[in-house]
Amino acid sequence: MTVTQRRGRRIMMTPDELDAFLATERTCRVATVSADGAPHASPLWFVWDGTSLWMYSVTRSKRWADLRRDQRIAVVVDAGEEYGELRGAELSGTVEFVGEAPRTGEPCPELDAPERLFARKLFGLDAMPHDGRHAWLRLTPDAIASWDFRKLAG
Repeated sequence: MTVTQRRGRRIMMTPDELDAFLATERTCRVATVSADGAPHASPLWFVWDGTSLWMYSVTRSKRWADLRRDQRIAVVVDAGEEYGELRGAELSGTVEFVGEAPRTGEPCPELDAPERLFARKLFGLDAMPHDGRHAWLRLTPDAIASWDFRKLAG
């Protein structure tokens, strides 16, 4: 679900542009709320399935502990070096935990597609390597805001 952006309608990505962008980028920045209310941000690899952002997180991380206590999350994916090249998206909502934690590869049909996407995109493999330290987070965003400064040149 894309939020109608008051400012920046000219630079907002179309749904197809957003899908293509999220399908190719590898790293997102995840913002969570710590126990004391302070924000915490950390980078993480992800895949986009056209509806949800799937993140494979270490289960013994501050991010995981924060999300176990408060599932609200904001995620930014961005790219570009020069101002006129900047593009990105912010996705926010409530995260879900999917599959066993940590993930050891027990059958979980819900994870078949994201694990296949993740293995191909990030490792160039056909099957997901499980290390017994990570587990899956799924964000089906309540809101998405996007920008593509390359559109300003036109």
